[in-house]
Amino acid sequence: MSLFSYVASGISSFVVFTLSLFALGQKVPRAAFVARCLAAYGSLLLCATYGVLASIVLRLAGYGRISQWATARSFKWVMRYTTGVTFNIIEGAEHLNTRPAVFIGNHQSELDVLMLGYIFPPYCSVTAKKSLKHIPFLGWFMSLSRTVFIDRANRETAVKAFDSAADEMRNHRQSVFIFAEGTRSYSDTPELLPFKKGAFHLALKAGVPIVPVVTENYSHVLSPRNSRFEPGTIKIKVLPPISTEGLTTADIDALTKSTRESMLKTLLELAEKDDQEIESKVAANGKSTAVEL
Repeated sequence: MSLFSYVASGISSFVVFTLSLFALGQKVPRAAFVARCLAAYGSLLLCATYGVLASIVLRLAGYGRISQWATARSFKWVMRYTTGVTFNIIEGAEHLNTRPAVFIGNHQSELDVLMLGYIFPPYCSVTAKKSLKHIPFLGWFMSLSRTVFIDRANRETAVKAFDSAADEMRNHRQSVFIFAEGTRSYSDTPELLPFKKGAFHLALKAGVPIVPVVTENYSHVLSPRNSRFEPGTIKIKVLPPISTEGLTTADIDALTKSTRESMLKTLLELAEKDDQEIESKVAANGKSTAVEL
């Protein structure tokens, strides 16, 4: 049996097993949760494989700096159909055209990969912990597409990575996206973990603005603690660019604090808006029932 046959057989078995769990999920909610998780991770592997090939082709053609944008778009469409989850930029989409810039976002779960598929601008790269570099397919794609790998245990190498990223931003107008919290929160409520300061140091080094991207708390769609993973639409709001012109390292703490506060305020506003929409729907349904009676 050839290698291709083994791979094809494995993919077929994975698809059949996942579809079976989706069917079982009609009666057993936890099966639907596992099915969507498998669909999401399967999509991640598929898009990462595509990303490896796309990165090689685009680099050979002289367009290597849009590799991550091209791959992010594949996540958008593949995961949209395999998980039923979409993101909707309700305000500030024009700010995504800021270039170069340091884009920062809140980090809730692995589903944020799909979020990047919706907001990721051309000529932008992500930062990632160095350990991801060694993961097959995903790590290969990230290495080929100029991901900024950060070794959090080694300050010296982390500083060098940011210096290199700052040069790339100045010389090639390449933007960078960073999850400011540094790790996933998996929060079921609208809150933010403390912000790391790397994104803000990088913005000052490169002399570029900071563009905050706020994704609403989406525990109504995905909540690992409650074994919930359902189709749905998640709102995103992009805040206006924050200039770093004239700032120094002495301003980092204040800049980090004010940016986090503005993002948290937006996160809470999005949650409040969702609650109001739910109340309006409940009230409307109540009136409809009363009329029928």
